[in-house]
Amino acid sequence: MAQIPAGTMPRDNHLIAALSDGDLQRWSAQLERVRLPLGAVLYEPGRPQTHVFFPTTAIVSLLYGMASGASAEIAVVGHEGVVGISLFMGGESTPSRAVVQSAGEGFRAPARGIQQEFHRAGPTMHLLLRYTQALITQMAQTAACNRHHALGQQLCRLLLLRLDRVQGDRLALTQERISQMLGVRREGVSEAALKLRQAGLLRYSRGHIEVLDRAGLEARSCECYAVVRREYERLLPDRQAV
Repeated sequence: MAQIPAGTMPRDNHLIAALSDGDLQRWSAQLERVRLPLGAVLYEPGRPQTHVFFPTTAIVSLLYGMASGASAEIAVVGHEGVVGISLFMGGESTPSRAVVQSAGEGFRAPARGIQQEFHRAGPTMHLLLRYTQALITQMAQTAACNRHHALGQQLCRLLLLRLDRVQGDRLALTQERISQMLGVRREGVSEAALKLRQAGLLRYSRGHIEVLDRAGLEARSCECYAVVRREYERLLPDRQAV
């Protein structure tokens, strides 16, 4: 990931925006703006992580791979969060893989810096712990959803979680990538997407999906999306800390 001269600001990430002015001033020397291109791997399973990433306009997919080579998405991270929680939780590495699924920008901070901030045991630590709880909820709900709900409902959940992390109603997604994230056959995704298009909820072409009726999409989704969204809203602040 190359450093770039201009673009989004640190407070475009909601976790950074929740820091007090004093904490942000201390962080500023460590934050490096980076471009996060489509397909970039931010960390691999079992390998030590050197940085944490705070997306601003990019979306990162956390994927769990199987010995067969198949994989499935266990969570998605955008401007609301941070990629690399194992660094401040003490694990240093994780069996999952983090891949940029929607290109954009973000900021990164070195491992030692984020660990020092966490060990201050102040507001920053509590903020990161609340975020971790919200992320764990998303992972758990994703596992339950993939086991108990229809593919069409899973697709609605996946699209809605991404809509919450972009500006506008367009998503850069192919059906092939959706099938990989859900761990299902592409034919199943095509059939589910066709039903949503025929219902007037979305349209898609050339690797882009445009949501035309978000309320209709929410109505077709299972309860999993609402559970995850409520937990993020409950645990994470929506304004700068004081």
